[in-house]
Amino acid sequence: MESNSAAAVMQAVCPQEWADIVDVLSTYRLDPSSWLKAGGNRGDIAAQIDEEFARRGWRETRLDLETKGVLFSRAGEKLGELPTVHQEGYLVDNFKNRIVLDVEWNAKDGNLDRDLASYRSWFEAGVISAGVIITKDRLALLQLARRLWAEYQATLPDEQKSPRLPIDLTTSTVTAFDKARMRVRRGVMGSCPILIVAATEATWNGKPYS
Repeated sequence: MESNSAAAVMQAVCPQEWADIVDVLSTYRLDPSSWLKAGGNRGDIAAQIDEEFARRGWRETRLDLETKGVLFSRAGEKLGELPTVHQEGYLVDNFKNRIVLDVEWNAKDGNLDRDLASYRSWFEAGVISAGVIITKDRLALLQLARRLWAEYQATLPDEQKSPRLPIDLTTSTVTAFDKARMRVRRGVMGSCPILIVAATEATWNGKPYS
C-alpha cells in the first residue's frame, strides 16, 4: 500500500535508495527456523532485514528537529528572534539520504502511530522525501504457520506432539499490515509519501519447520 505516489517519489528523488529497497524486498525470504522461533531482542526477522539494509549503507538514526522563529515588521525589518525549539526524535531502524524505513514486525501497534506521526513532521520540515514500513500480513502468515506446524507435528511421536505454535501469532494488537493500512487511510502521515510492504506466504522460502 502506498500514499502520495511514494514508490514513484523514491524512484525519482532517491533512485539508489529505491534500488536498495527493491533489492532487499525481492530477495528476502522467511525461514520457518527463525520466523517461528520465540524470544530474541527485536526478533530475528527484523534483525535479518535490518542487516540487509546495513550492508547497503543504511543506518539506525535519530532525527531531531530545531525550529527558530524570526520576527519581521510589515516593512520587512527584522524585529528579533524567538527561542529555538528543539524537538527530540526517536531512533528509526534505517535511514539513508532522504528515506526512513522501519521494520515493524511484532511490536505493539501503537508504534505505527509514532512512526507515521514522526514521518509527517520530518517531511513537513523538509528532512525526508518518503517513509517505508515493512511489516507482515498477520492472518496470511498465521494460516501458513499453522500448516507448517501441523506438518511438523505429524513427524513427531505422539508424546512429543503439541498443538500450540511456538510463538503467538493470534494477537491482534501488534504491528501488521491491517493496522498500518487503517492508520494510512486515517491520514496519520499527512502529505508524507508512505509505502507499506507486508510479508505474505509468497515471502516464505518453501522450507518446512524443523
